[in-house]
Amino acid sequence: MRVRSLNVARPRLVTWKGQTFSTGIFKQPVQGQVMMRRLDFDGDRQADLSVHGGPNKAVYAYPVEHYSFWRKELPEMELTWGAFGENLTTEGLDEATTHIGDRFRVGAATVMVTQPRMPCFKLAAKFQRDDILKRFLVSDRSGFYFSVIEEGVVAAGDAIERIHEDENGISVSDINKLYRNGTDLTLMRRVTGLEPLPVDWREHFIQKLAQLERESS
Repeated sequence: MRVRSLNVARPRLVTWKGQTFSTGIFKQPVQGQVMMRRLDFDGDRQADLSVHGGPNKAVYAYPVEHYSFWRKELPEMELTWGAFGENLTTEGLDEATTHIGDRFRVGAATVMVTQPRMPCFKLAAKFQRDDILKRFLVSDRSGFYFSVIEEGVVAAGDAIERIHEDENGISVSDINKLYRNGTDLTLMRRVTGLEPLPVDWREHFIQKLAQLERESS
């Protein structure tokens, strides 16, 4: 497993459907070592901190293996590394085998998987198409966010080493499926107590679980 590309960007103004807003989604690959800090990489910023960034979404990773799928889905688009707004284009990781709470050594930094990425309108603005949001969501190719446990320098080509596999064994794909249309009450109960998963996600599933239990009673 390794970092295929390291991508950063400063926020820029974009106009979409008559609205102009700031976004940091236009990531570009950079060469050499870059410091991964608690909230982001040096040279990288998020525009709207109410929904992007923060300690639970400090670094966004997206598997390079997904690019072949998207290039077939969207043949008219030029998809270069960082196209999905990811900081790290990774090789050897995927949503099915990456668990919430897993810890990895990436270069000289240590990170923990916290949650999948949920697409917002800024992805639609970048791709200039509304349908990308639904297609992204149902593809189960969400990528995942890291919190930064230990800061350190990272560069393209650095190894990614899993140093801890969370004992709950709940994958990023499990969260994606539960969010979309999940009715697995046993798994949902486990997810509501999954401490590495951010509180807002757990609260979402607590409410969903209560609704499903009412409907089944």
